[in-house]
Amino acid sequence: MEWSEDAIILGARRHGEGDTILEVMTHERGRHAGLVRGGRSKRLRPVLQAGNSVTVTWRARLEEHLGMFTVEPVALRAAQLMHDRSALLMANLLCSYALLLPERDPHPRLFDGLVRYLEALPEDRAMAETLLRFELLLLEELGFGLDLTCCAATGATQDLTYVSPKTGRAVSRRAGTPYRAKLLVLPPFVLDDAPDGDPSAEDWQAAFHLTGFFLQRHVFEPRGISVSESRASLIKALKTANFIEETDPVRL
Repeated sequence: MEWSEDAIILGARRHGEGDTILEVMTHERGRHAGLVRGGRSKRLRPVLQAGNSVTVTWRARLEEHLGMFTVEPVALRAAQLMHDRSALLMANLLCSYALLLPERDPHPRLFDGLVRYLEALPEDRAMAETLLRFELLLLEELGFGLDLTCCAATGATQDLTYVSPKTGRAVSRRAGTPYRAKLLVLPPFVLDDAPDGDPSAEDWQAAFHLTGFFLQRHVFEPRGISVSESRASLIKALKTANFIEETDPVRL
């Protein structure tokens, strides 16, 4: 069996003395692994870095086999990322999120989002927005998407200000105020029909706490892993842009 496709490198690990097991993400085949002969060589090591764009050709006798990758570089941006700490943290974090996807299960929207970020390398507010939207999409693609369309208690579609930590559904101000101590804050800018205006530092803090809470519950805890340190480091780095407050990584 054989196929070729453009891919983003998610990570690589050593296999034997000189080979590498490479993890990539493609548009049509999702997260996919393969063995790269000589992957630890001086020629290939710079190519097989997370965040790089490559064209991979996969070959195997049977579909269920690990198979072999041959790799052709397309955009070697990993070196560029090394000069921007926030961009490097962001790229590593998004790639680590993609590694949580089921193997060989296509997720084209996440792939497209990852490609758009790596091609543009946005800064500050755009980076924060990208991270937030990617986390919301990741929850949705894994089957744990938040329902922010209407109030879980009344069906109202206006003045949605809270999210139930039990159901992940929005709650209106009127229905949620008596229970606000038990609910998560839903910043207005997170909604699809958000009003114009810049979110406050408190809004950004609440938004990342919201996604972090459900990532921890539905994605990290069931796998027995902790929230990525890159996430806490990135949010801390974005704090220097003066529009996002530092959040407690233990609570996320």
